[in-house]
Amino acid sequence: MTFLLGGARSGKSRYAEELVTAHPAPWVYIATAQAFDEEMKERIAHHMQRREGNWQTLEAPLDLIKTLDGVPDGAPVLIDCLTLWLTNVMLAEHDVEAEAKRLAEHLSKPRGPWYVVSNEVGLGIVPDNALSRRFRDAAGRLNQSVAARADSVLFMVAGLPMRVK
Repeated sequence: MTFLLGGARSGKSRYAEELVTAHPAPWVYIATAQAFDEEMKERIAHHMQRREGNWQTLEAPLDLIKTLDGVPDGAPVLIDCLTLWLTNVMLAEHDVEAEAKRLAEHLSKPRGPWYVVSNEVGLGIVPDNALSRRFRDAAGRLNQSVAARADSVLFMVAGLPMRVK
């Protein structure tokens, strides 16, 4: 499992797509985003346009583990992204700590080349409200847990990958 971290517009998704397409098709793209507004609809459409016809897109805004279990063994998988999944878990008022622990454990047992994208949200200022601080802290803990279990960790800066692990 390769874990790709970086800030907004750092090139995480595009680079992860390149890594996945280095494997034989078909490729599985697991999308965690939900289109709650027009801007998000446009972002999702942009991502979809970038991918060729050999991609199978599965939507998993909440039950990422069940979706992963349905992927054929050996299939190259791109999960994009954990921070949107975490947002969905928080908005659904699920047990964030328990869900994150279950997911990190599941990701540690890939059944093929899995590439997992997440945002690094802890490099900026301390958020000014409790919900944002809770999200930042939960994302940081989730990222640490997944990174510890990953075979490889890349940090994306201005479209360039930096090998961390």
